Amino acid sequence: MADLKALSEAVIRGDHKTAVDVTRQAIDEGTDPGTILAEGLIAGMNVIGVRFKANEVYIPEVLIAARAMKMAMEILEPKLIEAGVEPLGKAIIGTVQGDLHDIGKNLVVMMLKGAGFDVTDAGVDVSPSDFVAKVNASKAQIVGLSALLTTTMPAMEKTIKAFKDAGVGAKIMIGGAPVTQGYADKIGADGYAPDAASAVDLAKSLL
Repeated sequence: MADLKALSEAVIRGDHKTAVDVTRQAIDEGTDPGTILAEGLIAGMNVIGVRFKANEVYIPEVLIAARAMKMAMEILEPKLIEAGVEPLGKAIIGTVQGDLHDIGKNLVVMMLKGAGFDVTDAGVDVSPSDFVAKVNASKAQIVGLSALLTTTMPAMEKTIKAFKDAGVGAKIMIGGAPVTQGYADKIGADGYAPDAASAVDLAKSLL
């Protein structure tokens, strides 16, 4: 029997070879794809999220764990689709117009994928109209706006206004080094997360 605890531990360690091998074995044995996802991959990324919040692991460990999960997911994804396993929710994450920073955004994308979300990475320097078009095309329920510079924070407000003007009902969460809960309240965002692990909790609560 494929050991799903070993799968979650491989993700935590960032051991992509074991993660891929155990995922393959579990699929070959006919284990339910949703169970492999929940008890193996998501369980492992949840532990990483908790440790990251507690400063027990840092960005390099999160990236290595996310890579192991991603490689296992590439094998599992077709099986999840075949089995009709629905993602937790749909999200679009991007860095706002004028800002080219992507490390924080990439971490949030990985952590949300690790939690079972279907995530579209909108990239960097995304204009308000592009955000609106992407959300309308994907029917995402959650939008994440990232900014690392104080000078690009006003683009968050412009993007939220564009969503309201276009009548888009997606929930908007914001984050980035200079961003605060106070700023989120001021510009009408639905939520603020100080780090990638908190962004996952926030996204779940906004669904």
